[in-house]
Amino acid sequence: MTLTKDEAGQEDTGDSYAPSQRRIEREAFKRARSRRATAIAAVSTLVTAVVLYLVVVNAPGWPRTKETFFNGQYAREAFPKVLEGLWLNVRLLFICGAAVLVLGMLIAIARTLRGPVFFPLRFLAAAYTDFFRGLPLIINLMIVVLGVPALRLQGVTVDPVWLGGTALTLTYSAYVAEVFRAGIESVHPSQRAAARSLGLSNRQALRYVVLPQAVRRQVPPLLNDLVSLQKDTGLVSIGGAIDAVRAADIIVGRSLNYTPYIVAGLVFVALTIPMTRFTDWVTARMDRRRAQGGIA
Repeated sequence: MTLTKDEAGQEDTGDSYAPSQRRIEREAFKRARSRRATAIAAVSTLVTAVVLYLVVVNAPGWPRTKETFFNGQYAREAFPKVLEGLWLNVRLLFICGAAVLVLGMLIAIARTLRGPVFFPLRFLAAAYTDFFRGLPLIINLMIVVLGVPALRLQGVTVDPVWLGGTALTLTYSAYVAEVFRAGIESVHPSQRAAARSLGLSNRQALRYVVLPQAVRRQVPPLLNDLVSLQKDTGLVSIGGAIDAVRAADIIVGRSLNYTPYIVAGLVFVALTIPMTRFTDWVTARMDRRRAQGGIA
C-alpha cells in the first residue's frame, strides 16, 4: 500500500503528543492557584514578622535587652573565637558519630540474636539501652567527665574532650541501637527464610539480606539522631573543653554581656539547618520511592 505525502507526513508526526485544551486549562489553573498560594504565604509571613518585631521593640525592657543580648561590639569580638571553638564540635560530631553507628549496630544485633545461648548478650544489650536512654545526657557527662578522673586510673585519659565524647557515644549509642533494632525487626521473616533456603547461614543472611534493608529503611531517623548529636556536642563545655559554647562563656564571664551566647547559638543553627533540610529531603525521597514500590 502506497501512502500519499500528506498521509506519510501525518504518520511521521503521529508520535508527537498534543495536550488537550482541557488539560491546558487545568495546568494553567494549577499554576495560578500555586502563585496565589505563594503570594498569600509571603504576605502572611511578612505581616507576622512585622507584628513580632513591633511587639519586641516596643516592650519596656527592649533597650536593656538589646544592649545585653544583641550588642554588635561583643558579637564581632566573639564570632572568630566561637568559630575556632566550633571546629572542636565538628570533630566531635564526626568521631562520635562514627563510634555511635558502630556501637549502636553491635548492640542492636546483640538484642536480635536468637536462641537461649545468647540470652546473656540480649539481657546486657537491653539493660544498656534502658539505662542510657533513661539517664539524662548532662548527668552522664558529669559522671564521666568528673568521675573518671577522680578514680585516678592508670592509663586512662583525663582529657575533657575525650571523656565528653565518650559520654556522648554511650548515650547516643543506646538511641541508635533502638533505631537499628526497629529496622531489623521491620524486615519480614520471609526475607531471612528465603536467604536460608538459598544456602546462606544465619550470619550471611543477617549481613547480606537483613541489615542492608534495615539500614536503608532507618536512614531518616538516623540522620535525625545525627542532628541531635551535633547540637549536644556543645555540652562537653561543662568539663572545661574549649568548644564554641565554652568560648562564648569565657567572653560572657569577662564582659557580663550575653551576646556571645546568641552568636554561638546562631552558629549552631547555621550548621544544623542544612543537615535538617537534607534529612527532610532524604525522608521525602524515600517516601516517594516506597509509594512507588521502589523500596522493599
